[in-house]
Amino acid sequence: MTGLPALLRSDAGRPQLLRFAAVGGVSNLVYLALFAALHGLGAQPANLAAALTSTVLSNDLHRRLTFHADERVTWSTAQWRGGLLALAGIVTTAVALAVLDAAAGTPGLWVQAAVIGAVNGTVGLVRFLALRRWFRPR
Repeated sequence: MTGLPALLRSDAGRPQLLRFAAVGGVSNLVYLALFAALHGLGAQPANLAAALTSTVLSNDLHRRLTFHADERVTWSTAQWRGGLLALAGIVTTAVALAVLDAAAGTPGLWVQAAVIGAVNGTVGLVRFLALRRWFRPR
């Protein structure tokens, strides 16, 4: 296979980053849907439940699709490695929500989602670099 399909399947940095972004986009849509659905329970519980669910999904998709590591890295290893990085994101988003609440009183769902999106974008770049290193062939 040649051309764009072969390039997109390549394990070079840019194609991996594109796949990482696509998986991240799907995971963020899952996160946003769950956050909105559970928002009535409060922002912090909704954030935790949505983050945990979307993290498990994204860790496995990154293992299989982004880094083509499904034969080298087990599901549980991907969950531990990706989960540790995601935990940093969960803590960071929880802190960001708490700071936002302290500064703005009771911000709306979309303001909270925008702040979470900005934080997750930054954490996502760090995750990409770390997972690329951890999931590379030895």
